[in-house]
Amino acid sequence: MQDPDSDRLVLIPSYNTGPKLVETVRAARAAWAPVWVVVDGSTDGSEALLRQAMAGDPMLRILSLPANGGKGAAVLAGLVQAHAAGFTHALLMDADGQHPADSIGRFMQASAAQPEALILGRPVFGPEAPLLRVRGRRISNWWANVETLGAGIGDSLFGFRVYPIAPLLRVMQGHRWMRRFDFDPEAAVRLAWAGLPIVNLPAAVRYLAPDEGGVSHFKYGRDNVLLTAMHIRLVLGMLVRLPWLMRRRWSGTGR
Repeated sequence: MQDPDSDRLVLIPSYNTGPKLVETVRAARAAWAPVWVVVDGSTDGSEALLRQAMAGDPMLRILSLPANGGKGAAVLAGLVQAHAAGFTHALLMDADGQHPADSIGRFMQASAAQPEALILGRPVFGPEAPLLRVRGRRISNWWANVETLGAGIGDSLFGFRVYPIAPLLRVMQGHRWMRRFDFDPEAAVRLAWAGLPIVNLPAAVRYLAPDEGGVSHFKYGRDNVLLTAMHIRLVLGMLVRLPWLMRRRWSGTGR
């Protein structure tokens, strides 16, 4: 592990991820320092497990929210405090073991090379990945590139990313959306609208079975309705911005 970074941290939102949270945080800490975990109103005892397992680690900070507000809300709470502490960039990864901790360093290096850029993970799926999830995300990816006039978003749903904190805070604090499962795709689209360059890097993703400790809070009906409403909202936002987006696209500054 390298020395602690004063500009970049790993931020992990977590809701009821059980013992897998400890494994995820240990892997992240082996790759990077500091690591912050935002416990989003968990009721499964995972916060206590983490505090016990990682007691005495000065490079781990655990933020505890009183009630579950959704992934985006947990991220926002962490970003506000990280920004106040002087951090400029945050690598977000899920707490459920799907994201590759061994790619943290590579993504942070890409961010250091282009600090103004949004570093997006492009998922490399294993054979265990549910076909419905793999194919279904193509719809959201297609819409994201329509909404940005082809800004180059490789995958709108994969949450393993490095964000410049200040522009993401401006976007999130500017409206009341992006607080739940809609966070990842809407963040990518709105930061593309804001003119951030986009860098796509491949990263392995694992879908863990329940007997491996896999936990999923994705609900096909509820969350697909949320995504549909989000894309309607973003298409309308794109239409409002269309003349400006087209001018930027034609001038060659859109990617």
